[in-house]
Amino acid sequence: MIDPLHPSDAELSVQPETGTGELRLDLTRRLTAEALGTALLIIAVVGSGIMASRLSPNDVGLQLLENAAATAGALVGLILIFGAVSGAHFNPVVTLVDRLLGTVTTRDAGLYVVAQTVGGCAGTVVANLMFELPAIEASTTTRSSGALWLSEVIATVGLLLVIHGCVRTGKASAVPFAVGLWIGGAYWFTSSTSFANPAVTIARTLSDTFAGIRPSSAPMFIVMQLIGAGLGYALIRFIYPHNLSETPHG
Repeated sequence: MIDPLHPSDAELSVQPETGTGELRLDLTRRLTAEALGTALLIIAVVGSGIMASRLSPNDVGLQLLENAAATAGALVGLILIFGAVSGAHFNPVVTLVDRLLGTVTTRDAGLYVVAQTVGGCAGTVVANLMFELPAIEASTTTRSSGALWLSEVIATVGLLLVIHGCVRTGKASAVPFAVGLWIGGAYWFTSSTSFANPAVTIARTLSDTFAGIRPSSAPMFIVMQLIGAGLGYALIRFIYPHNLSETPHG
C-alpha cells in the first residue's frame, strides 16, 4: 500500500518539482517543457515589470504588487501545465537538490539546467520585444549588499522547504499553489524581491527594466542561491528523513 506520508524514491521521482513528471516522457520532450516553462516564467516576470512601470510610473510599491501578482499567477499555471511533463522545475536550484536527493539522474539534471538557462534568456528577449524594447539590453540596476544576499538565501531555502514539505507530506497537488504563494509573498518580505533562481537571475541581466539586475550583481546572487540550496537540502534531509533505497526514474 502506498503511504502518502512516506513516499518512496520512485514516487518522488515523478512528482511536480521533485522528479521528472508522471507521464515519464522521453528526455527531449522534458527538456522542451523545461525550456518553454522557464521562458514563459521570465516573460511573466519581465513583462509584468515593464507593464507595471508604465501603468504606475510614480508608485514603486504598486509596481512591485503588480509584478508579484503576475509572477505568482504565472507560476501556478506553469507548474500545473508542465508538472506531469517534466516535473516543472524551471529552476537550477530545484534540479540540483533533486539530484542530491537522488530523484533525478546526473545527466538529466545537467541538461535541465542548460534548458532552463537557455529558455530563461529566450524569455527575456521575447518580453523585451513585446514592449518594443531592444531584444537584449544589459540591465543597469545594481543589486549588491549583504541584506540582498541574505534575502536570496532565505528565499531559496523557503522555496525548497515549501516544495518538499508539500510533496513529502502527501500534498503534492498543492505544490503549484504553494510555490506561487511563496514566491509572490517573498517579493515583499525579502529585500531582494526573491529571485531564488539562477536561471532567472541570468535571464534578468538581459533587460534594463524594472525586473532587471546588473550583470556584475548576478554572480553573488547565484552564489547565495546555491548556499540556500545547500541549507535547504540539509533541512529537507533532517526534517523529512527518507531512506533513498530505490532507483530513480530517468
